[in-house]
Amino acid sequence: MNHHIHTAENPGTFKLAFSATLHCLIGCGLGEVAGMVIGTTLLMSNHSTMILAIILGFVGGFGLGVIPLKKAGYTWKAAFKQVLVAEGLSIAVMETFEVLVQVYTPGVMDAGLTDGIFWLGMLLGLTAGFIAAFPVNYIFVKKGIRHQH
Repeated sequence: MNHHIHTAENPGTFKLAFSATLHCLIGCGLGEVAGMVIGTTLLMSNHSTMILAIILGFVGGFGLGVIPLKKAGYTWKAAFKQVLVAEGLSIAVMETFEVLVQVYTPGVMDAGLTDGIFWLGMLLGLTAGFIAAFPVNYIFVKKGIRHQH
């Protein structure tokens, strides 16, 4: 039996979903951009650079999710499990859209760190990731799956 009473719109739901998506963007974005910068600096292949960026994006997203839970007294296992459930899909969606935009924006994958198109691609990717992940977080907040920050 569903005990939730759904109102037309709860402004707190939108605010928490926005905050959760921004939180995810910071962690994922820092990791994603760091991976792209490292890969580009080390002249790694585009494929290797994207794998590194995705891995670091997930590490950043999970790291920023686990830290406040650890401070709140969660064990590492419980904190990781909570982040996996509450943020895993959001992180995956965000990373997917960031990478797709970077790969399909002409010139980004062949640009160097001093090229404006490189940074424009990072900005476009992060923006797309935020837009794509927001509905996921909104639904999770509305259903009570997201933890409170």
